[in-house]
Amino acid sequence: MIYLDYQATTPLAPEAREAMLRWLGGPDSDTFGNPHSPHRMGRMAAAAIEVARENVAALMPSGGKTIFTSGATEALNMVLLGTSGDVITFATEHAAVLDCQRAVEAQGRRFTVLPVLPDGRADLEALRAAITPATGLVAIMAVNNEIGVMHPLAEAIAIAHAAGARVLVDAVQAYSRLALTPSRPPLGPDYVAASAHKIHGPKGIGALWIGPDAPLPAPLVHGGGQEASLRSGTLSPALCAGFGAAARLAAGDREAQMFHVEHLWNLARDAFAGWELNGSAEHRWKGNLNIRKDGLDVARLMSDCRNIMFSAGSACASGSGRPSHVLRAIGLTDAQAKSSIRLGFGRYTSAQDIETAAATINAAAKEQGL
Repeated sequence: MIYLDYQATTPLAPEAREAMLRWLGGPDSDTFGNPHSPHRMGRMAAAAIEVARENVAALMPSGGKTIFTSGATEALNMVLLGTSGDVITFATEHAAVLDCQRAVEAQGRRFTVLPVLPDGRADLEALRAAITPATGLVAIMAVNNEIGVMHPLAEAIAIAHAAGARVLVDAVQAYSRLALTPSRPPLGPDYVAASAHKIHGPKGIGALWIGPDAPLPAPLVHGGGQEASLRSGTLSPALCAGFGAAARLAAGDREAQMFHVEHLWNLARDAFAGWELNGSAEHRWKGNLNIRKDGLDVARLMSDCRNIMFSAGSACASGSGRPSHVLRAIGLTDAQAKSSIRLGFGRYTSAQDIETAAATINAAAKEQGL
């Protein structure tokens, strides 16, 4: 089996697994305590969480506050629904943002979805035209999960801040890989959402970074007042420790991983010569290759290549039968969108994986006469 679906999730790093195992203690251990309890076991668990928080925060902009969430979806929802003013976002955003429209509008706030350019980048002129003094929040991805395109974050943030709006950055695909622009306004974001399982950490935990000058959002969950009263509920020391270990690992070899991913990208581009690239070739994270062959039957291709784990789009939208909203937003027809595949690779992908997968996929496409 060859795994090429890094945008959906990443393999758990051994370092993260080891960090988690200690805090999955049985009845004979002293590591199963509730981190909110005042006794020694509770304090031990709380200390482990704070170490993890520091490691996660080290990859966020400086200053501010980092709180743990169940994932990036919760973090995004917390800011979208817990802040004030109208919302502006873009047509290629994740469903965790776009599907908040009805809930935001139910609060009496406008929710505007702007177009993107044909290369997938945010249309900054549309943003300038749409933003008003009533705009409270601009929500924008750092790196698109389907096509890997990077938005012009610094420019979008500057436009938003000049109009008095805050900026929420969905950094799920960028966190630990790319700088998230300067840490403070007017050039830095106000809120950043991240997810552990996209950086070789465990599923079920994410983080929300709140800038030093940003107002705290209203909580979605009420109860014990944990996480600065923003997210009540007992934290999992094991999940936090796993996230922290994954973040520490990423911080330690970020440059080496960038080099590795670029090498794999070059191999993949050569191996898939003749396929059309979806999205900008220049402004992108190179661990994401979204390509198409017009007329390709992707369902048949995936069946014929069942030992290659790749995607026909976002994992969150798989099985819907609808063409990708991201590919439609950059101008592809329904038929072109449905003839596209996404290959994602990273830390544990080898050059041999790319070469073998490309040979298998190309042979299967040739069997379709393409």
